[in-house]
Amino acid sequence: MSVMTTLRSRIIAWTGRMYLARTRKKGFDLSRMSFLPESVLMPLRRDGLDPVRELGAVREKEPISRLPVPIAANVWLVTGYDEVKAVLGKANAFSSDFTNLVGKAGAGAEQNPGGLGFADPPVHTRLRRLLTPEFTMRRLSRLTPRIHEIVEERLDAMEAAGRDGTPVDIVHSFALPIPSLVICELLGVPYEDRADFERLSAARFDLFSGANASFGAISESLSYFRDIVKKQRENPGDGLLGMIVKEHGDAVSDEELAGLADGVLTGGFETTASMLALGALVLLQDPRHFAALKDGDEAVDRYVEELLRYLTVVQVAFPRFAREDMEIGGVRIAAGDVVLCSLSGADRDGELGPGMEQFDPSRNVPSHLAFGYGIHRCVGAELARMELRAAYPALVRRFPTMRLAAAPEELAFRKLSIVYGIESLPVRLDG
Repeated sequence: MSVMTTLRSRIIAWTGRMYLARTRKKGFDLSRMSFLPESVLMPLRRDGLDPVRELGAVREKEPISRLPVPIAANVWLVTGYDEVKAVLGKANAFSSDFTNLVGKAGAGAEQNPGGLGFADPPVHTRLRRLLTPEFTMRRLSRLTPRIHEIVEERLDAMEAAGRDGTPVDIVHSFALPIPSLVICELLGVPYEDRADFERLSAARFDLFSGANASFGAISESLSYFRDIVKKQRENPGDGLLGMIVKEHGDAVSDEELAGLADGVLTGGFETTASMLALGALVLLQDPRHFAALKDGDEAVDRYVEELLRYLTVVQVAFPRFAREDMEIGGVRIAAGDVVLCSLSGADRDGELGPGMEQFDPSRNVPSHLAFGYGIHRCVGAELARMELRAAYPALVRRFPTMRLAAAPEELAFRKLSIVYGIESLPVRLDG
C-alpha cells in the first residue's frame, strides 16, 4: 500500500474522531454533561428539524441570558439575532484563542489544533489571508466540473442500489460521500478507494458519543496531516495545500498548514453532509419543493439560502471570552465571562420577519448566520453553497418521485450535537 493511500485511510478513519474531540473544546468536561442543568443542554436539543420550543421562549424573554453552569466565570447564552451579530462582530472585545481553554476541560497547550477557529488576530488574520485566495470564486470555479461529476456518480450509485424498490440511505449514499470527496479534491489529497470515504458514515457526532474521547485524538490526527504537508513540500500539487506551499513557501510552517488542513477537512465535511441530508428531508416533506427545483434553475439559490437559515446545522458558535467589561443588548458582560452564541436560535428570531419558524423559500431571505459572522465567518461558505446548489436540483431531477421509506417518527436525529444531523434517511426512488 502506498504512503498516500495509507494517509488517505488514516484521514478518513480519524475524521469522525477529530470532530468528536473538537466538541470537547467548549469549556465543559463532556463526561459530566449528563449532570448539567437542562437549560445548559437545551441549545443543543431539537425536536426533529426544529430547535426546541424552550430556545424560542428564552429568546423572547431574554435574548442574552445567564446559564447556571458550575464554573467560576459567568456563562451567557445569546439567542437574539441582533445580539449574536453584536457579539460575533466584536473581534477586539472577545477572544476565541485556544489558550482560554488551557487548564480547563482537560485541555493542555500541546493539544491546540491550530487553524482559524481558536485563533485571534494577528495570528488569525495572517492564517486567514493564506486561505482566502483559495476560496475565491475564481479559484473555486476550477472545482465546479468535479463537483458535478461527484454528484452524478453518487446519483448513479443510488440508482443502481435502489432498483426494484430497494430502500436507499441518502446519508450514506449521497450526503456523506459528496463533501468528503470534494474536500479531498480541494486539499489536493489523492484517493483511489471510495470505500475509505464511506467509513465516515460510521462516525457519531453527538456529544455523548465523544464523552470519553481524548484530546490526544487531535494530536494523533494532526500527525497524519503533517505527513501530507511533508509530501506537499516535496512535490506541491494543484490543491489548496500545494498552492499555499508554492505561493508562501517557508513563510507558513508545517504545523500551521496541518492545522489549516485539519480545519478545512473537518469543518467542510460534516456541516455540508448534514445540510445535504437534512435539506433532502425538508424537500421530501412537500412535493411542491420537488416541483420548484425540478422545473426552474431560478429557484435553486432561494431554496439553498432558506434551507441554510432554516436548518442552521452548526447550532452554537465557538465560545467567546470577554476581554473587557461591556454592555450588549442592555446586559452587562464582565471581562472573563464566557459567551455562547446560539446560531440556530438567532436564525429563527421573529425580528427577522414573520413565520421564521417555518421553511418558506418564497420569502426574501434575511442575512442568515448559518456560516457565522465577523472575522470567524466560515471561509468555505461559498464552496458549501456550490455543493448544495449542485446536489439538490440534481437529486430532485434524477428521482422526481422519491419518497421516504420510513415513518417520520422512526427517523433518528443526533442528540446534543453541536453540528446537528440525521443518522439515516432511507428513501424509495421509484415513488
